[in-house]
Amino acid sequence: MSISDNRIPMVLYSTGTDQYSHRVRLVLAEKRILVKDHPLDKATLDDEVIEDNPPDQIPTLIDRDLYLFHSMVIMEYLDERYPHPPLLPVYPRARAESRLMIHRIEKEWASRLDLLTGKGIRKTQRDRARTELRESIISFAHGLSDQRFLMSNDFTIVDCCAAPVLWRLDMLEITLPTRQTRNLRRYMNTVFSREAFRASLSEEEEEMRM
Repeated sequence: MSISDNRIPMVLYSTGTDQYSHRVRLVLAEKRILVKDHPLDKATLDDEVIEDNPPDQIPTLIDRDLYLFHSMVIMEYLDERYPHPPLLPVYPRARAESRLMIHRIEKEWASRLDLLTGKGIRKTQRDRARTELRESIISFAHGLSDQRFLMSNDFTIVDCCAAPVLWRLDMLEITLPTRQTRNLRRYMNTVFSREAFRASLSEEEEEMRM
């Protein structure tokens, strides 16, 4: 990746399977930001990171003396610091609509994916989460228009939140009905074929869809 100045690269602490790390890597790839990536297990964060942030907050981005965690905080920071290409709309109404869509993705998709991939979760909880995630995605697909991406014809931060979940459906053994999700499948093919999306994948993520 390239960067527009000669500053010391930022450091990203992330994991290769975490949807939230994937979101941040996707933003970095879209904006072609140079970053020193530290793939790790949550237990391997060094003392300096743990001192400034809770050790369970991955991804963590370090930009000189600034320590950021929580994927949305990191993504919005990157979008503001490196404004081209923009991933959040310029106008307040469009920004609000994007944030509402992200809230829906967080509540209906991301939280259920966390249950499906988390440790110590009972089988009944996983089965319910799998069913609810599938039904939510199908319901969402019903209202999806023929525009290229979720909010418009431009790739946005909303897509950075949705795509990592959709990429993991095969791994989760979630199948979608062809007829009911035609536009969603077209969308997935469009996003998954983007150069930046392919660049954002970890080795573990590449194996999730073979």
